[in-house]
Amino acid sequence: MDDQGSGPARVEPIAGELVSEVFEYDGGRRVTAYVPPEPPEAVVFAGDGQLISQWGGYLEAADGPPTMIVGAHHTDDPDEMARIREYSPSFDEDRFAAHESFFFDDVRAWVRSRFGVAFPPERTAVCGVSASGELALAMGLRHPDVYGAVFCASPGGGYRPPAVLPGSLPRTYLVAGTQEPWFLENATRWADALRAVDAEVVLTERAGDHGDPFWQAEFPLMVAWAFGG
Repeated sequence: MDDQGSGPARVEPIAGELVSEVFEYDGGRRVTAYVPPEPPEAVVFAGDGQLISQWGGYLEAADGPPTMIVGAHHTDDPDEMARIREYSPSFDEDRFAAHESFFFDDVRAWVRSRFGVAFPPERTAVCGVSASGELALAMGLRHPDVYGAVFCASPGGGYRPPAVLPGSLPRTYLVAGTQEPWFLENATRWADALRAVDAEVVLTERAGDHGDPFWQAEFPLMVAWAFGG
């Protein structure tokens, strides 16, 4: 089963541009940015960047607000636990912290210097699917002053809501498939915990299994919900 999306990578052709750069982190880690054809009005930072950075065509087809997608690629290590240790703070605190610094500091600095893009929290989101959905939730909870919204599809269950949630929380949009009960349960757990403290949260169930194209299809709806359009 491919937990990073089994559907088409992007709508063809795209009018925007894909720009990549390799960072020093972890011996060379690529980041790919989708730059919309019009000046961006918002930005989404994402894990599993080789997948999510390709979704700009879905935004173009939906005629949503011009939104930059900045995707940090995951590790090339074939061991799936290597990816999970970067994305979930529950398994390896040091490995997560190193990736958090890369994602939060280095990638955002590159976006500012390379593209001149730095938006306030209400125009900035963090996104992930499956294991990187855990990353999105963790980054949103740790940095609500930067990421005003979390887009999370089919989150893994390694990172669960803490017993005490922070006082300041981002808006959160969760989606999971009816044919992936374990991931739907994880999404529901997060939605219930956030609602219990009166955070703004959306939970959507879609027909589909893990990695099915509903992830890509939901992305423009998440962007419209967070940024208008």
